[in-house]
Amino acid sequence: MDMEENTKDVMNNEQGTEEKKHGRHKSTSWVSSLIIGIAVVAAAAMIAFGLSRFRSVESHTVGATGSASVDFESDLVIWRGSFNTHNYTTEAAFRQIKKDAASVKKYLMDNGIDESEIVLSSISVSQRERDVYSNDGEYRYSEFDGYDLTQQITVTSDDLDKVEKVSRDITDLLESGIEFYSDSPEYYCTTLDDVKLDLIGKATENARDRINIIANGSGARLGKLVNSNLGVFQITAINSGTQDYSYDGAFDTSSRWKTASITVKLEYDLK
Repeated sequence: MDMEENTKDVMNNEQGTEEKKHGRHKSTSWVSSLIIGIAVVAAAAMIAFGLSRFRSVESHTVGATGSASVDFESDLVIWRGSFNTHNYTTEAAFRQIKKDAASVKKYLMDNGIDESEIVLSSISVSQRERDVYSNDGEYRYSEFDGYDLTQQITVTSDDLDKVEKVSRDITDLLESGIEFYSDSPEYYCTTLDDVKLDLIGKATENARDRINIIANGSGARLGKLVNSNLGVFQITAINSGTQDYSYDGAFDTSSRWKTASITVKLEYDLK
């Protein structure tokens, strides 16, 4: 009997230990679930607060983009041309190109171009080769075929009409045997910085007027300026349209009459 009672006591003790372990496991699981639940609720609350804050900030600002443009005439022209000669010796080639340079310079001065407006570049020299073929048309080799000398002349002037006329009429030079090649004139504005500053002021004023219209229409009052952004400065040929605009800013040099434009974006806080 004593042995049976001892066995029962041992079994009862083991069963009690298991029940205690199970109870502690349930308690730990409940605490973990509670912590996770609190963390989820806190995270949701923080997200909700952030969204409400975001909407609050967004709904209390107003912005607009202003623009300004002006048409103007260039006040400086640069015209470039070049001429070349060919000969089998460098001595003969240099004599000829110096003679041509003197003729070109005289022609320009006879047509009203001042000597101070004329710049001659250094002379570039290159060798010419020609291909030699057999009677059957098969390529055999290349051989020396003389020297090519080229020189560029540049005219810079504020008399646009005079330079335009000369650049269009180089018949006398060509008839004299000079191989002269004329580039298109390039037009610039020496007061471009003043034009840009004036446009920035007008574009800023235009942006502010637009914001005032929006605020007055919604019954709001403007607060402090919170953001401003200067757009790209564009110079295009007059009446060329927006297709000539570029992302990093167009700068037309081919047209005497141009249009300059710029944008300014402003953003204000609302009271």
